[in-house]
Amino acid sequence: MTKQLDLWRSEFGSEYSKRNNNRITDEDSQRLIRDWGKILGHAVTPKPKSILEVGCNIGRNLVALRHFTDDLHAVEPNPAACQAVRDNPELKDVAIKEGDGFSLPYDDEEIDLVFTSGVLIHVAPDDLGGMVDEIFRVARHYIVCIEYFSHEPEEVKYRDMEGYLFKRDFGRFYIERHPGLRVLDYGFLWQPLDSSDDSNWWLFAKR
Repeated sequence: MTKQLDLWRSEFGSEYSKRNNNRITDEDSQRLIRDWGKILGHAVTPKPKSILEVGCNIGRNLVALRHFTDDLHAVEPNPAACQAVRDNPELKDVAIKEGDGFSLPYDDEEIDLVFTSGVLIHVAPDDLGGMVDEIFRVARHYIVCIEYFSHEPEEVKYRDMEGYLFKRDFGRFYIERHPGLRVLDYGFLWQPLDSSDDSNWWLFAKR
């Protein structure tokens, strides 16, 4: 257990989920579908039959990803967020499990595509390798990383708290830790037009 996981499992994480629970609008979903169309695009062959989100919160990405596969999985540390996914009729077929990215309840290479969106930024630098290794272990074909970017690792205050938000070049971190990964594509989601808060994304293939 890390102090970052403690925060997201606590009432702080539950309140975050409650604030966002009414924000999956039709417009939001359409923007997310467009985002994922950019990310997956023509670079993904074969098309992923199964997708796992590590740290799904209330499932905004999962609502959009229903248009790309019927076999959706999610792991989320906050109980209230897990319940929000279970209570959403649009996500009734999602296999969601309460847990975290340090110990994913899946076999090696069990899921075609594994991704995070705004999750690795909340993992302390000393712990980041462990979560990236788990994602690599479970992914069969593809890994997607959608996170804030910085050329050099830096910590940023998160809601006036220290030790809870870290920026870096996550794409570089992945390929340096797992040199066998191949970069299929990468890009930027600009907040005025896309659903993300100005995030970079990387699409990797396992060789």
